[in-house]
Amino acid sequence: MRIAYVYDAVYPWIKGGVERRVYELSQRLARRGHEVHCYGSRWWRGEREIRLGDVWHHGVCPPHPLYIKDKRSVKQALLFSLGLLRYLEGGYDVIDCQEFPYLSCFSARVRSGGASFFITWHEIWGDYWIEYMGRSGYLGMAVERAAAMLTGNNIAVSEMTGRELMNFGVRSTVVPNGIDFRHIQSIRPADSEHDLVFAGRLVSHKNLHMLLEAIALLSDVNLLIIGEGPEAPRLHALARSLGLNDRVRFSGFLKYEDTIALIKSSRAFVLPSTREGFGMVALEAMACGVPVITVRHRMNAACDLLTPETGVIAEPSPYSLADAIRAALYLSKAAGSRCREIAGRYDWDVICGEIERVYAERV
Repeated sequence: MRIAYVYDAVYPWIKGGVERRVYELSQRLARRGHEVHCYGSRWWRGEREIRLGDVWHHGVCPPHPLYIKDKRSVKQALLFSLGLLRYLEGGYDVIDCQEFPYLSCFSARVRSGGASFFITWHEIWGDYWIEYMGRSGYLGMAVERAAAMLTGNNIAVSEMTGRELMNFGVRSTVVPNGIDFRHIQSIRPADSEHDLVFAGRLVSHKNLHMLLEAIALLSDVNLLIIGEGPEAPRLHALARSLGLNDRVRFSGFLKYEDTIALIKSSRAFVLPSTREGFGMVALEAMACGVPVITVRHRMNAACDLLTPETGVIAEPSPYSLADAIRAALYLSKAAGSRCREIAGRYDWDVICGEIERVYAERV
């Protein structure tokens, strides 16, 4: 098959869950003998078209900041969608467009020709648009719903997103995100040990302020926070005001292998986010043999990854989160083998086989 992926952010220049999915699937499909192209912004220097590994990458517009004041840039979305109208080629068997930033779905649909056109959905925002954009969020809601009607070939990366699409009256096939399970197994634990580790971007919906308040309720628990983001100054100040300087450490951004090594040497992983389209980092923690704590919320798909044997789901409050942390630390020694067993089902090679089958059925 001749396959095209469409997403403005491109791995490894931009590192996130969507970027990693496109990268892992495109490279594996190419190694299976398919011709694979990726269309994104031109984050690299030099020619508009480059070959990365086994995949051709097409830069359809110059790079612009993806976020302005912690919100996705409308300008970037417009430039990318206009670039697709100019540069997205025909002749593909499959075009798989990631739903965000929405406008690109309409451009890719116009240029899809005779290809089987897919949209992969990582999140459904629904009325969260109002919280995110105020009154302008009603326009976002309308655009999201219109994008869901562009094709009958919708892929959801989680059961949660599949359920949300059904609220639009749209059916989807669930093909989850994955992890490089074998690579994770090859990484040795770090020498330093922590009770809890968090890894991710320091933004408001990750609810790290709630996590720090929960740690303040647990006198004998220490925490390592890995990552950077706009909430960092506020979180450092909160940790100081709660008297947690001796029990909470901020490492900043770390390489992937170093992050995995530190998770492996911890007793539990904590993800207090109320908005996760999939929760890949929770799955990576499970692959490390570590139980996961997260919080119950309709926009947190990480909840669907956990069982009572592999983690604990708290209500979104410091007191409930503190209780869940105690339970997970008690569970820690017994959870390892079950965590790894479930995580192994999400190896990227397994997921690649699933997506290849879905494409072949619609071509």
